[in-house]
Order: sequence, then structure tokens, then C-alpha cells
Amino acid sequence: MHRLFCNTAESSLAIAARLCGACSPQARCVQTATATKPEKIEVFINDQKVMVDPGMTILQACSTVGIDIPRFCYHDRLSIAGNCRMCLVEVEKSFKPVASCAMPVMKGMKIKTHSDFAKKAREGVMEFLLVNHPLDCPICDQGGECDLQDQSLMYGSDRGRLQILLDGKRSVEDKNIGPVVKTVMTRCIQCTRCIRFANEIAGVADLGSTGRGVDMQIGTYVEKLLASELSGNVIDVCPVGALTNKQYSFVARPWETRKTESVDVMDATGSNIVITHRTGEIFRILPRLNEGINEEWIGDKTRFIVDGLKRQRIMMPMLKDNKGVLQPCSWEVALFAVASKLKETDGNQIGAVAGSLCDIEGLVALKDLLNRFDSENVCTEESFSKTNGGSDLRSNYTLSDGFISVEDADALLLIGTNPRYEAPVFNARIRKTFLHKDIEIAVIGSKVDLTYDYEYFGESAKALDDILNGSSEFAKRFRSSKHPMIVVGAAVLDGKNGGAVLAKLHQIVAKLRNADKNLKILNVLQRRASQVGALDVGYKGGVDCLRDGKKIKFLYNFGADEGIIKRKDLSDNAFIVYQGHHGDVGAAEADVVLPGCAYTEKEAIYVNTEGRPQKAYPAVPPPGDARIDWKIFRAVSEVAGKKLPYDDLKSLRLRIEEVAPHLLRYNSIQRSSFGTQASALSEVGNVDVPVKPSQQELADYYLTNSVSRASPTMAECVKAAKKHKESLIADAS
Repeated sequence: MHRLFCNTAESSLAIAARLCGACSPQARCVQTATATKPEKIEVFINDQKVMVDPGMTILQACSTVGIDIPRFCYHDRLSIAGNCRMCLVEVEKSFKPVASCAMPVMKGMKIKTHSDFAKKAREGVMEFLLVNHPLDCPICDQGGECDLQDQSLMYGSDRGRLQILLDGKRSVEDKNIGPVVKTVMTRCIQCTRCIRFANEIAGVADLGSTGRGVDMQIGTYVEKLLASELSGNVIDVCPVGALTNKQYSFVARPWETRKTESVDVMDATGSNIVITHRTGEIFRILPRLNEGINEEWIGDKTRFIVDGLKRQRIMMPMLKDNKGVLQPCSWEVALFAVASKLKETDGNQIGAVAGSLCDIEGLVALKDLLNRFDSENVCTEESFSKTNGGSDLRSNYTLSDGFISVEDADALLLIGTNPRYEAPVFNARIRKTFLHKDIEIAVIGSKVDLTYDYEYFGESAKALDDILNGSSEFAKRFRSSKHPMIVVGAAVLDGKNGGAVLAKLHQIVAKLRNADKNLKILNVLQRRASQVGALDVGYKGGVDCLRDGKKIKFLYNFGADEGIIKRKDLSDNAFIVYQGHHGDVGAAEADVVLPGCAYTEKEAIYVNTEGRPQKAYPAVPPPGDARIDWKIFRAVSEVAGKKLPYDDLKSLRLRIEEVAPHLLRYNSIQRSSFGTQASALSEVGNVDVPVKPSQQELADYYLTNSVSRASPTMAECVKAAKKHKESLIADAS
């Protein structure tokens, strides 16, 4: 009988190679981090003596000396399958060609990668791959980026000998796996990369293989959604055009587009991205390699947000008329309306709130503007505790140890957070650690569907007392661990009990006697891209200062679209200015609307939840009359007669250096130095509310800001996620 469903088809040789450490380089690094480094062994590659680490595969050994071996199924971050056979090489005393991706090196081994024997073997493999492959290159979206195209040119024959005259080429029915990934399964070469990615990285066992030989197919067995927040990465790992981007279908060729390196702001991870664009239009967002942050993965919201950047954009300034309706106006009229209201309002009655997508330049310019009018009422939408040092201590609101530190952790405590949806690529790193290292994971908060096993301590924050007092078995093991890590969600600290939770966590950290003294241990996982940067430059966490006494008569809303602060919270007849790039909740309540730039349209600094500043670069010009945010604040100040002292980006960066020098140390994490002081300031209070993350389901993940809410693709994803959940409930009943 045919094998009905299997996740991967690893040979015994591949399994042996993986067990000896020849899996992905990252996994091997984690496994041997504390072990004594073994002595290198001598091998000969193309008659050249090479010293390599034992346990390396032949393919990896060749890579160390710059020899590129063709491959389809092998991927650096996935387990070894050894089933495409494209990486065949000649090994002395072996009668058959050897699959270099699955064969570990041995002392004295003599390898030839470009001999006639190896070339002929690869040519034969390529001939068999092409015999059933459709001639879709002119209409395939993978054209120009296709490994099969490149390798058939480099390693294939100039003609094919196999002719299928009677039955024609093999064809496979396309699968529907969701609204973002397009499938043309006739192009599939069964490399199983997508299966291994789904199982090992994404942690969802939705993809598998059915049938054998010519009848083998990749799919979900029954039609269903590929229910993962990382599903778009199968497009990148697929070496052919079987899995492509539905948004990008028949849009452009890669050689027609330009690429701009930038930073993502859909969450607080700060994933590195590449934006592909042409003639002022963005076509795709792709991942950019950064081992310290996102490796080479990005979340689906990051990748497929493209259409949201084109819809519901604010294209021109608007001013409310006598009937209370926003009408388009010139920049001159809008600026004079804002400036006149500013000048006639007392400083203590002026306030500003910053949203989730703001850059450092805009935040500093807005704060400077309000300071010129004797106002200190600048805050963020997201609340943060003011006790226990509050935002004065950076370790209180950053993921101080960095994402990569979780790979060394031996005990992890997640409190009120769901990293799977709040920081998908960080969650993938946690899963990697779970698979390749003996790490214990516990959760306090809502019971969420993570991609790894964990010990659950309930939803009540009183479970923190068990950890503090060491009354549970996990608490005892946590205290004795050498590399413990606590990750607390920003949602837990966003409330009246946030200070008490933070205090208890500092007390727990103070009792960890065996932990490495260089570790900060307590890490806060923020949800919003601007939160850490705003707190760094002096913004207050939360809008309490704006609500107190309903005294605010002038509110400058800088991209705050979550409806945290509303007109009813302000003084009667308050004047609201909204500055942003999408028509959402904030713009609907404004008296004046000023069009700003999205993150893809300006050079700016963003600070991720680690506290790592990164530069984003403009890929396309802003639409219509939109302007860069800090320049708008500068123009308002000049019209109001309180001119800000910077006219260009260079002088503004000098001002940023005065406020927070570490924000100009790009791509580096400024280590927090006051963890002990934070513990000393902590006063343990009673916590009597449930600890819940903000994003508990896949549907919650897609609509978290004004850009995602404007995206038709994100709306389709929400619809598919809800339908998938309903089908699971129906199956369970």
C-alpha cells in the first residue's frame, strides 16, 4: 500500500548525519555551545587539503572553501532529507556518486565535486527532474529567481532524451492552502522543503506527502488552511514555482524592479526586510538576513501588508468646515489653523499622543514642539507602570538580553504573552531552542496555542507567588538554572496592576542565585514598534496625563489609531490635530488632518523591543501632498513663531544624540546597567487580575494597526482564520 501521509522522507544516512550534528548550522551551534570544541579533521576537496569540523557534511565542508554544490532539498536551517540527489559528488573508493548533503566527512576523505563522473550524475538527475516539469517559465512568477532554471542552465544537458508521447507530462491538482500562498503543484519537484519548514520552523504539521514515486504529491491531504503566521516563508524556501505569492501573481519580473533594504514596523521585533518596487509602487516585501533578529524569516503580516500601504491613504491636508465635515485644503491653510490654536492655548492644556508606527525623528520633533509651548504632556497609547523606576530604568521596558539569548536559555518563563502572534520570528527561535536543546518552558496567563510544549500555571497572576516562594517543582528548577529567562508581555504591564507585576518579577530575579551575573533575565516583549523609542526619548507610557481633569484643549495625535484617547476624554470643544498616513480612528475625530509618510516612504530610525535602533530607508515617494513627519512638526513650529533648531536630517540627528546618544548606535543593543537598582526599588503588591496576552488567536494577529486594517489581504486572512477555527470546533464536536 502507498504511504498515506508522511511529514518527511529521511534516509537512514540523513538521520545519522543529523544525529551527529550535521543538521542546520544554528542547531549544531546550540548543541555544542558548552562542549569542548573538537579537533578538526583533514579532508581533500578537489585535491586541496582542507581542515573541517567533524560531523560536517561534505556539502558544508565544500562551502567553507567557497565551492558551491547544487542542491534543491538541502536548506541551512532545515533538517536533511537527501531526496533530490542534485548534490551528488565523487568520493574516492565509492562505486556510486554520494549525496553530499547527507554524508558526513571522514578523516582522509578525498572528494571531487567537478569531475566528469559527478557532472554526469547531476546531469542525469536534472534530466529526470525536467521530464515531467511543465514548460511554464514564461508565465511562472518564479521566473528569474528559480533554482531549477539556474541549475538546469549550469548543470543540465542541452537536450532531453526522454519523450512522453502517449501519456503526456505528469500533472497534479493545485491545492488551496489559504489566501496568501498560490500553489501550482505540477511544478513541484518533491524537495519537501515546505514540509520540513512547516514542521520544524512554523510548528504546524499541516503539510505532508502522499503517494510514492510518480504518484507522490505534496499537500494537506484534506483541503484546509495552512494555519501559520509564518506561512509565507514557504514561498522563499520553495526552489521552483510551485509555491508563490498570490499578491504578486503576474505583476512583475525581478529584473524589472528595484530593491531597498529597510525595517519592518508591524510588530516590535524590527525584522529586516527588502522592499521591491518599481515606478513608485511597492510590489513585494521579502526577508533580509539578520542572525540577531529574524534570521531569514518574516511574519505574514510583514510580508503581505503591501496592499494596505496603497489604500485609505491620506493624500492631502484636511480641515473641518462649519458643518463639521473634513474638507481638503492647502498646506498653508492647515498649518495656520494648527499654529493659531497652539498659540492661544496654555501649555498645561496642550497634549500629544504617539501611535504604534512612529519613528524616532518624528517623536523627538513633536516633543520639542510641545516643549516650546511649555507642555510636557507627551505620551504613548500603550500604558506603562510608573512605579519601581518606571520608564526611567530601560531594563523595565526592553527585551534586555536580546532575541538570540533564548538559544542559550535552559529555563523560560512566559508571562501574559503569546509570542507566536506578538513576535512570530522570536517564537520561531524559541521553538528552535525547544527542538535542539533541553529547555523547560512554563506559561502564566491565558492558555495559548504555542508551537512547543510548556508547563501551564494558570491565568491568575497569583501564580507568580508560587514562582517567588519556590513552592512548585518548576520554580525550584527555575531557581537552580544557570541561564533562566523571563519574558513578560507588554499587555501585563498595561494596566493598574502592571507595577505590582513588575515588582514581583524583580523580586523573582533577585532570588536567582545560580544565574549568570551578566544576564538581565527579565525581558519585556513589546507589541508596538514605537514604544521603546518613545520611552527612550522621554514620552510617558499611557494617556492618563491627558485624561486627568479633562484639561486638554489642544491634542496633537501622531498616528494614534487604536481609540485609546477620544474626544470625550478631553476638554469641551477641544481642538484635535491628526498627523498620519491612513484614514482610521484617529483621523475620524480630528479637526485638522495632516498627511504624513508611511515607514516605506522615509528615512527614519526605529527601535525594536530589544532596544536596538535600526535605520529604515525610503523605497517609494509619499503619495499626493504627504510630507515627512518631522518636517511637518518643523513647519508648524515656524508658522507658530517657535522655530525648531534643525532644518535637515543631519541636524535633527545631532539633536537626537543630545536626547539619547544610544539611538545613533545603529544595530547594537545598549546593555541595561541598573537591574539591581530596579530590584531594590521594587515593592511587592497584590495582583488580583488575570494575566492575558493581547493576541490569543490567529485572527487577532492580522489587524493590529491602521495599515493592516486597510489591507484586503489581511481581511481575507482573518476570514480564513475564523473559518478554520469554526471547522476545528465542528470536527471536535
